[in-house]
Amino acid sequence: MTARVRLNAFFVLLMAAIGVGLAAGLPASEILTTLKKGFGSLIEAIGIVVIAGTVLGVILEKTGATTRMAAYLLAKAGEKNAALAISLTGFLVGLPIFCDSGFVVLSGLNRSLAGRTRTPMAVMAVSLATGLYAVHCLVPPHPGVSAAAGLIGVDPGRLMLVGTLVAVPGAAIGYAWARFRGRDYPQLPPDPTPETEPVAGTNQLSAGRAFLPIAVPIALIALKAVLVPGSQPPVGGYALVGFVGDPIVALLIGIGLALTLVRNWSGPFVNGLLTEGVDKAGPVLAIVAAGGAFGAVLKATGIGDSLGQVLAPLQLGIFLPFIIASVLKTVQGSSTVAIITTASLVGPLFPELRLDSDWGRLLGTLAMGAGSMMVSHANDAFFWVVTRFSDLEPGVTFRVYSTATLLMGLLTQAIVFGLSLVLR
Repeated sequence: MTARVRLNAFFVLLMAAIGVGLAAGLPASEILTTLKKGFGSLIEAIGIVVIAGTVLGVILEKTGATTRMAAYLLAKAGEKNAALAISLTGFLVGLPIFCDSGFVVLSGLNRSLAGRTRTPMAVMAVSLATGLYAVHCLVPPHPGVSAAAGLIGVDPGRLMLVGTLVAVPGAAIGYAWARFRGRDYPQLPPDPTPETEPVAGTNQLSAGRAFLPIAVPIALIALKAVLVPGSQPPVGGYALVGFVGDPIVALLIGIGLALTLVRNWSGPFVNGLLTEGVDKAGPVLAIVAAGGAFGAVLKATGIGDSLGQVLAPLQLGIFLPFIIASVLKTVQGSSTVAIITTASLVGPLFPELRLDSDWGRLLGTLAMGAGSMMVSHANDAFFWVVTRFSDLEPGVTFRVYSTATLLMGLLTQAIVFGLSLVLR
């Protein structure tokens, strides 16, 4: 329904939940109760993380930190490696910023670099897009993988750390394919766009300060994942590490650091940044929570158990969530909906798939993320963002970008499968 009539995913998920419940013969009162519980439980699990991550992304965008990071990486990589620099920028900026917003924010800089370095626009656009896309599908606080973590019971901090590491080779193969295939389409931007200037009221930032609001939360979350076992409550100094390494607190610290990038501290300006971030998070949370409601109703119907009886003899293991997510992604276009729906269907099957351990649930979630990468094509809004903001023909975007997402998904799943052989 989201693909055919472009109906908002929030209403599609709610109607699907009610329809599935009625078709399965659940009492109407039980459907509504389950719907509300599923909606609320997912907001409880990841709501603050999504809001904090979105606010952090808005502040980094408005203070010019994103373009400062890009300029620093370009200076280090050199103009001959402009595509590599923009890919790295997309990866780092994409950690707190949604991929479509990140591409729009960096598109002016990307066009300018393409014109200045005479690099084909297809190479630059797909390098940026795949860097953003890799973390969007695999790393909280992005909504799909965050929702799956809440539905399945995965620690979001550990998922953020491992997801970031797994996303690196995914972004790398996207960049490599952009360099290889994009050169077949030598189009340059007709009129290079001036590089984006920082918003008034912000510092001329040093690179260190620009990176700090992203680096510190990641470091805190990684420290907790290494030092604080999830199976027992931390004590002493480990309790402090566990507190500041929680994704909620770590992201709030990142927001505090990002606000120091604002030079002229006026109440209306700072409040406007915070309000814009919360406003942007609202629609995302609505879809995520509706996915939680859909998942709760699916679980109540017992569809997962029936599916398990049918699919268990196939012994697909960690490939089952990957396959289902990839089919859903290709058919309806939204990575978020693909991951949420897959988590709702496959989550109850994790014991039969031998994924019912902490590592198993985490890797199963990443397998869904890998599946949700492929294939991004004309029914995906991000496909058109890449096309229109880069002045590419849709056919070029399909041959370079869409194929890159296929390779990203396959390589990421291969890595997840390899990890599943050693992490139990």
